[in-house]
Amino acid sequence: ALESAMKGRTTLVVAHRLATVKRADRIVVFDHGQIAAIGTHDALVAEDGLYARLARLQFTDGAV
Repeated sequence: ALESAMKGRTTLVVAHRLATVKRADRIVVFDHGQIAAIGTHDALVAEDGLYARLARLQFTDGAV
């Protein structure tokens, strides 16, 4: 439902569940009110920063 509403539009989505933003063109990661990283899901996971740590927790039940 969300994808069809966003089609052809610029959309800002605020989410705690990464599955909600996984297919976004651009993800902005905030940490303590500051921008920590910007990129696609794949790029942010490859950087092995905060987003990658959160992704491991959410997508693999914490397994590394």
